[in-house]
Amino acid sequence: MAVIELENLVVEYDGFRALDNLNLSIGEERVALLGPNGAGKSTLMKSILGYLQATSGTIKVFGNTLPHNALDVRRDIGYMPEREVVSPHVSSVSFLTHCGRLFGMSRVDALERAHGILNYVGLGENRYRPMGTYSTGMLQRAKLAQALIHDPKLLLLDEPTNGLDPDGRMEMLELVKDIATQRNVAILFSSHLLPDVEHVCNRIVMVNDGEIVQDGSLDSLTVARASTLEIGFWGEGLPLLEKLVESGARYDVLPNGRYVLGVPDTMTGPDIFSRASEMGVQIRHFQQARQTLGEAFVGAIAQPGTAETS
Repeated sequence: MAVIELENLVVEYDGFRALDNLNLSIGEERVALLGPNGAGKSTLMKSILGYLQATSGTIKVFGNTLPHNALDVRRDIGYMPEREVVSPHVSSVSFLTHCGRLFGMSRVDALERAHGILNYVGLGENRYRPMGTYSTGMLQRAKLAQALIHDPKLLLLDEPTNGLDPDGRMEMLELVKDIATQRNVAILFSSHLLPDVEHVCNRIVMVNDGEIVQDGSLDSLTVARASTLEIGFWGEGLPLLEKLVESGARYDVLPNGRYVLGVPDTMTGPDIFSRASEMGVQIRHFQQARQTLGEAFVGAIAQPGTAETS
């Protein structure tokens, strides 16, 4: 059974068509939802939660059809919204206990569950502090905790690393990966940060103007580029690159200090290594370059209506 099934989904409000004839099936995967602002990502999440009703088409979550089975669906979904959901005057343990009670737990069970989840997300030592004293990173962890309190089978994450410093971002991403792999929770991850998506997700769904414009695995979208290499050196490598340019190659500097090297069809890998040996240049990194996720995203958004499934 698919976790999420959308068939010919149309969602309109205030005369605006936010989602236009979407067809999508998601299993127990880590799926990224990418798109520019206003593309329909948040609308899609709210539709899956049953907060917005379909104008036409169908939405099924774990086989339950919305909106008729909305309460059953929400029992299986954890939702971490982009906006804050916490109260500044309440401690996180009280907040999570209240959330557990809303899902029908007894007070004892909800309190026990709250302590366990707060330990898991790294707020154990701060559970009794008012959340108004929390840093941005701590508030994000509290939001993630409330999404996990009822042990969901599907987790919807809307910009979960917003406002986090690099260390906090990585800790949040590792938590999400652990939830997916160790707790067997399906993930739908909406973010505008492509490195975050690449770190967590194995499938990418790109949305623009309410339509799916690309859908495929991360590997299939970052395909190898013909006649393009990524190369790095021990020491100075520019003399070799300049010599290769004389033979028809071209190069650009990458942010990591390596180079992307475009070569003519007549130039082979052994040719490059032979020339490097003659010049005393040591190559330490050599592989076929791949299209970046950013390049795939820009290409898909620039050409709507060309969705592919891989």
